[in-house]
Amino acid sequence: MATARGWRPNASSRLAQLILFANFIALGVLVVGMMALTETRRGLVNAKIESLRVQGELIANVLAEGASVTSPTPAMNNADARALLRQLYVPEESRVLLFDKGGDIVADSHLLADVFESVDLPPPGEEGSGLAQAARTIPSRILDGFSSFLSTAEERAALNRDLTQEVQQVIEGERVAGVRYDEAGSRVVSVSIPIQPVRAVIGVVTIESYDLDTLIQAERRALVPFILIAALVTGVSSLSLTVFIARPIRRLARAAQEARRAGGRRVKMPDLRARRDEIGELGVSLSEMTEALYDRLDAIERFAADVAHELKNPLTSIRSAAEVLPLAKDEVRRDRLLKVIAADVGRLDRLITDISRASRVDAELAREDIGPFDLTGLLGELADTYNEAQSDVRLEFANNVRNGRVLGREVPLGQVFRNLVDNALTFSPPGSTITLTARRGHRDGGVSLVVTVDDEGPGIPEENLETIFERFYTERPKGAAFGAHSGLGLAISRQIVKAHGGQIYAVNRRTEDGSVGGARFTVDLPAAPAE
Repeated sequence: MATARGWRPNASSRLAQLILFANFIALGVLVVGMMALTETRRGLVNAKIESLRVQGELIANVLAEGASVTSPTPAMNNADARALLRQLYVPEESRVLLFDKGGDIVADSHLLADVFESVDLPPPGEEGSGLAQAARTIPSRILDGFSSFLSTAEERAALNRDLTQEVQQVIEGERVAGVRYDEAGSRVVSVSIPIQPVRAVIGVVTIESYDLDTLIQAERRALVPFILIAALVTGVSSLSLTVFIARPIRRLARAAQEARRAGGRRVKMPDLRARRDEIGELGVSLSEMTEALYDRLDAIERFAADVAHELKNPLTSIRSAAEVLPLAKDEVRRDRLLKVIAADVGRLDRLITDISRASRVDAELAREDIGPFDLTGLLGELADTYNEAQSDVRLEFANNVRNGRVLGREVPLGQVFRNLVDNALTFSPPGSTITLTARRGHRDGGVSLVVTVDDEGPGIPEENLETIFERFYTERPKGAAFGAHSGLGLAISRQIVKAHGGQIYAVNRRTEDGSVGGARFTVDLPAAPAE
């Protein structure tokens, strides 16, 4: 049942709402743009203007020849002009107006042809017809507003020009053509041409076409089927995207919530590797992240168990010594028990100190910034410091690189090499030498700095070359005091090196006859780019 419901698009999904909203906004912009562009297409208006200009020039020429008088001054015979205009053919969708040189109207083709404008009135008693008519014109007004943004400044100025201004411009010697609003607020294509028998202007012919709005409305209606198809396609694609995107994201969210409520129990994340897109990458990253968190929780549980075990041993020894101490009859036995208690207390102190240091390593590494520093310089100072502090074992540093800089944190990496040197000192016989060597290496297609720490001790059992890096693992040389080491030094060192993107491992050095000549610890760190 859950699977079936998961495939069903959920209207309450915010992602689905955003997808639908974005798609329909884009569609709305497209529709408005298509209608606005349809209205303002220059070809339609220019063709209409050219047609009216031809007709206007023809009428002006006829009137200049048949309705003009030259004596005493050039003028237009109004009666002849009206008679000629009545005889000329004027298309039904057009209107011709004649003006004298003073700007007064002389003739109107509609009046001469007895053409009257008719308006359909609402049925008697019907209320709200005015509101209905206004509601029907609102979309057109909105589209007209958008279309004005696509018009030029001259076209916008022409729209607000009235007929009187147009006639006056022609009388002053200009020819005017364009689209303007008439008294009723409708758009008309208007062309005004001067009547000039010779040079003097004796009148103006204005020819108007009233079918521009009808053509625009017809073109808009022709776009309706395409708009409906586009809306249907957008809705289907939006729902498909919702199923394709929202469903896997919801699966990831539910798995994350289940993991949160599981109380440490492993919850498998949905496998989205086959998607090969950003959601697939998100699923893989979330799966890897949860696995890493589960591994970390397991490591913390193991660490807690190991800590409890390691702390219990000295505590048991202290309790046994404390129980026997009151029963001791002589001072020698008492002193021996007190030494056992003191040694175990020191062991507890070292354990707690190292445990605290190990638990703080990750936090300290996260707080400190990574930067380039000279590791070879640090190793040289480390060798000098150890040689000054003790004389039983000699510490030598062989630097085989010119640029010993690495990308990392100086303090934690210094702790790594102090741990390795301390470990080597523990197993080195008196009079031997510990050798630190720095050389160039190559790893993962990049340059690295490889540092080795060689001792002359007994080496490491082959089966323990990896085990020595586990927590609380200790291997004591003969004669070493029990509890002198917590077994956390090498584990902390590997933790720090891994955090720097490096590697640390141990091998046994072999002599010419094949016997073990000591242990070698190798640290491989990414080198800093040359300055």
